[in-house]
Amino acid sequence: MLPLVLNPVNLKVGLAGHGEARDRRAALLAEAGVETRLLPDDLPDALLEGLQVLFVAGLDEGEARLLAARARARKVLVNVEDVLPLCDFHVPAIVRRGDLLLTASTGGQVPGLARALREKLTAAFGPEWTGRLKELGAARARWRGQGLSPSQVSQHVRDLIARNGWL
Repeated sequence: MLPLVLNPVNLKVGLAGHGEARDRRAALLAEAGVETRLLPDDLPDALLEGLQVLFVAGLDEGEARLLAARARARKVLVNVEDVLPLCDFHVPAIVRRGDLLLTASTGGQVPGLARALREKLTAAFGPEWTGRLKELGAARARWRGQGLSPSQVSQHVRDLIARNGWL
């Protein structure tokens, strides 16, 4: 596995599928700030052009397999929900606190464990972490502006976290 965090500003993402599964995936993408192109059932190949990533949710495996093959032929990365052999990547369990993103992944092997880890992280990192991240970010920017070295800035961040008893 290669964990990555992608900037949604420059990402061209499509979403195909039906029902609750598609709606859940659409909500996840919207929460991440991803502008998503919802694709119709009678998807012409022209709509796959220019996409970089395609999410498929709520299609039967046969339909998903054909769509995934068409997308890959156009160099589009594909994720078919709950069908690991059809995925170029998978989405980890996510806890989002503003720009703080905590994830858990089992490489798709044990989604229940990833979900349990997400629940534990959710309890350990409450909504207050949105403000804490902003505070730490502002302090870091100030220290960098003062010309401190990266190692000094890192130590100051750790010290601020310890002083506040955040971890």
